[in-house]
Amino acid sequence: MTFELRNPVLACSLAALAVLSGGSALADKGGNDNRTVGAQLSGFQEVPVVSTKGSGEFKAKINSQTNEIEYEFSYADMQATVLQAHIHLGQRGVNGGIMVWLCQSAANPAPAAVAGFTPVCSSPAFSSGGIINAASIVGPGGAQQLGAGELAELVAAFRAGVAYVNVHTATSPGGEIRGQIRSGSGHGHGH
Repeated sequence: MTFELRNPVLACSLAALAVLSGGSALADKGGNDNRTVGAQLSGFQEVPVVSTKGSGEFKAKINSQTNEIEYEFSYADMQATVLQAHIHLGQRGVNGGIMVWLCQSAANPAPAAVAGFTPVCSSPAFSSGGIINAASIVGPGGAQQLGAGELAELVAAFRAGVAYVNVHTATSPGGEIRGQIRSGSGHGHGH
C-alpha cells in the first residue's frame, strides 16, 4: 500500500527521522521505483505556450545511499540566446520559484552560493551533467516554503510531479522550453 504525504512539516519530520534512524532522507518508502526521474522539454509546455523548434531533456537518478542526484541535461535549437536554466517548484501549467540552477550566463548569473559550480549556458545548444546535493538547492523559499539545502523536499517534489525544468532565453525571458519532471523511466513528454 502506498500513500502520499501532503503535509510538508510531517514530510520533513519523517525525512529527519529516517536520517536519525540510520535511513536515508531520499529513500522511497512507498515501494515504488522512483529512483529515476526525467522530463522532455518543449515550448508547448511553457506558460504561456511558446512556438519554438527548441527542445531539451533532463534525466536524473536519485541515489539514496549518497543523498545525491546524478543528472544529465541538454537542449538544442533554441531560437535566441540562452540566459539561464533551472529546476522550478510548480505543478503543470503553473509557474513557480527556482530550486536548482542548471546553467547561468553573464547577463543572468546564479546566486553566489551556487555560481562556482553552475555551468555557463551556451546557445543554441548545451549539454551538461553533474550532481545535485543539498548545497545545490537555493529555494525558492517565501510562500512556497522550500528552503535552501532541502534535498529531501526537492526529491519529494520530483516524485509528486511538481517540479519542472525551464530554459530562459533573450526572446522568451519567462522560458522558451519547459518540461515537467516525472518519476520512472517512462516520463514521456510531460503528460
